[in-house]
Amino acid sequence: MARLIDVSHQIVAGMTTYPGLPAPVVEDHMSFDDSQDSYASGTEFQIRRISMVGNTGTYLDTPAHRYRDGSDLADLPLEKVAALPGRVVDAVGREIGPDAFRGLDLAGRAVLIRTGWDRHWRTEAYGGPDHPFLTEDGAKALVDAGAALVGIDSVNIDDTSVSSAGARPSHSVLLAAGIPVVEHLCLLQQLPEEGFQFFAVPVKVRGMGTMPVRAFAVA
Repeated sequence: MARLIDVSHQIVAGMTTYPGLPAPVVEDHMSFDDSQDSYASGTEFQIRRISMVGNTGTYLDTPAHRYRDGSDLADLPLEKVAALPGRVVDAVGREIGPDAFRGLDLAGRAVLIRTGWDRHWRTEAYGGPDHPFLTEDGAKALVDAGAALVGIDSVNIDDTSVSSAGARPSHSVLLAAGIPVVEHLCLLQQLPEEGFQFFAVPVKVRGMGTMPVRAFAVA
């Protein structure tokens, strides 16, 4: 029997995903008590609302996140984010370059980079400058290999240290090639190296380039 393996973080009011971005606010639009005036006796409903940036929790980047004329969430074909054959790649060290992918068949696959950095989730270390990242050459290798989607269990797929000077080459290379990026994955140690399908489907919102996903695998 197939197993469903959740590899996405919870979204919790007030939490930090990426340092410097606002935390989500979750509150009532209509409470159970307030709804009682609108329904029959004994019938009540709650409607909640959430205010958050698209880069919250485990989320997916589309080309519109990086490029003004890039395709956005509403343009995203399901074939790019659902029922993809998956491949987990274990990363050693901080900089993840082409050597990590050499000799692997990655064409048409969701390539999930397993660094173990999710163990720091919701700590100061998680957003620190020492997190693992994909180098520009590593991103180019994934494009050349025909990867369909690239994910990582780190705070960013790019180097965010001061030495990076704000450059985001991996985002630039992957999104220019139309390859969606999923950041802040977790629990990738529960996945086999291959032999599973990966799903990371966002809401179909026109005009947005990023959105949280419920990322999971069927193994």
